[in-house]
Amino acid sequence: MTSLQHQPLSVDETATLSDLLRLRAETTPQAPAYREFHPGSGWQSFSWEQIAADVAQWQAAFVAEGLKAGDRVAIMLRNCVDWVRFDQAAQGLGLVVVPLYMQDRPENSAYVLNDSGAQLLLLENEQQWQLIAATNHLEGDIRRVLVQSEEGAAPSGPLTRLSTWLEQAPSDPITTNTDPSSLATIIYTSGTTGRPKGVMLSHSNIVTNLVSVGQLVQLTPADRLLSFLPLSHALERTAGYYMAIYRGSETAFARSVADLSEDLLSIRPTVLISVPRIFERAKNAVDAKLETKPALLKRLFKFTIDLGWKNYLHQQKRGPRPLMSWLLPLLFRLFGRPVLDAFGGRLRFAVCGGAPLSADVARTFTGLGLPLLQGYGLSETSPVISGNPLEANRPESVGKIITGVEIKIGDHDEILCRGPNIMLGYWNNPDATAAVMDEEGWFHTGDCGRTEDGYLFITGRIKDIIVLANGEKIPPAEMEQAIERDPLIDQCMVIGEARPYLAALVVISPAELDRLNRDRKQSLSEDDPALEQELVDRIAAAIAEFPGYAKIHRVAVSTAPWDVDNGLLTPTLKVKRAAVEAQFADKIIDLYAGH
Repeated sequence: MTSLQHQPLSVDETATLSDLLRLRAETTPQAPAYREFHPGSGWQSFSWEQIAADVAQWQAAFVAEGLKAGDRVAIMLRNCVDWVRFDQAAQGLGLVVVPLYMQDRPENSAYVLNDSGAQLLLLENEQQWQLIAATNHLEGDIRRVLVQSEEGAAPSGPLTRLSTWLEQAPSDPITTNTDPSSLATIIYTSGTTGRPKGVMLSHSNIVTNLVSVGQLVQLTPADRLLSFLPLSHALERTAGYYMAIYRGSETAFARSVADLSEDLLSIRPTVLISVPRIFERAKNAVDAKLETKPALLKRLFKFTIDLGWKNYLHQQKRGPRPLMSWLLPLLFRLFGRPVLDAFGGRLRFAVCGGAPLSADVARTFTGLGLPLLQGYGLSETSPVISGNPLEANRPESVGKIITGVEIKIGDHDEILCRGPNIMLGYWNNPDATAAVMDEEGWFHTGDCGRTEDGYLFITGRIKDIIVLANGEKIPPAEMEQAIERDPLIDQCMVIGEARPYLAALVVISPAELDRLNRDRKQSLSEDDPALEQELVDRIAAAIAEFPGYAKIHRVAVSTAPWDVDNGLLTPTLKVKRAAVEAQFADKIIDLYAGH
């Protein structure tokens, strides 16, 4: 492999997203680009040259459809090679890609299709279309619905099999020419309150962000990623998809979240783009397993993490070499490798975004030999504002501000951002755009933060800050994060707005409750006052190091998880706080009865 192949593509603000694939196919045509699993034949590999040829066929089909630059086309697929083909073909023709979440509610999908005015939609199967159409909210802009699945009878009406659509495309070469300042995609925010808003991003927004982020996320052609976060999510799309093209890394598409454990072992990725919850659950599983081990083994495991962390700080030039660092190869082999082997055994680092990363979780995995790099951004910022570099990682922070981007801390400690990554605005919503963009070009993120030694720290979200009846203002995010580290507590939301004290709404793990009952020879249940007291005590221990205001007086318990289907989580897995409070309304009344 030549030295040229080891370098990122030479692109600047004049490049478009379709330029990425063209340049990559010219630079490393035979190198592995993607892998995906096909039932009956297993994992199949595709080169950059193959993908570029496929994209040309898709572009011919788009042109034959009569679509022109600026038209919106929507996609609702799991992560797969067809997602890439669709996106790249559309981008090269100046079409505007509108991704939909696979797990979103049908009425939300119908709203996005209507609001964006999408004319073509690619789905995985006919059932998805039936659910969307059954909402009776569609208004008629969709003229073609493509179905990826080959199963069942031939679709009818507006539905066409994807294979048929491609086969009927002419073979004449297509000329592509896209303005980098033109609209590339509309990403609808997940909407914790109200209707989703369509974030408009140009080619230049994303490409300039990609080049800056590439200075932090040092992928190489030797790296292999396992893609499992939805490509409809801005983090995965930039850091896990476009970045791999820019750097020439290979991407394998996970079959599903349910198959993730097996896919990690099969693919053995070297880099993972993830949300913190993956590592939080892994740590909880390790902690639960350790509870059954002898005390000496527990102490040795903790010693390994502490020693590994101190050695990591030394490597980062932030501390002295620990006296017993010579023990680390043995300790990693005994304690680190069994944990990291569950992720395939080859991870160099993992990038975490989308939610706050617990310092304890970061310290645990970093101490065992896997650095977790936290970053920060929003769909409106294309999406990255800051990130931790591998050689100067402070996992308690969200890293350093990327090149070309400015931030400042405004009123109420709000993070304001300005730069070439800032969105063009919200689609069909000038009032919403004006509410977050000021006259000087600063985008108001709605997040609270502070800076220290060149690093950015997130302290909460303005609209989530709880104001108690006595006027005390409390950001709940870090408290909730600390509480959810307890393996008994799967989900937590702290409440107390205009009330005399804080309480918590929690979803507990039925399996962990069963284990607790077996160990203690008891029979605690969801509505048992003794279980509430157990949780109050555990929460008190979890937040013992927080300021004095952080005291949870009461807890309401449920075993039913909050998820997208029941409307309590957004498709990006953020808690819809108002919806959760409404669900727990009766229990909340009991929590504050008599006060």
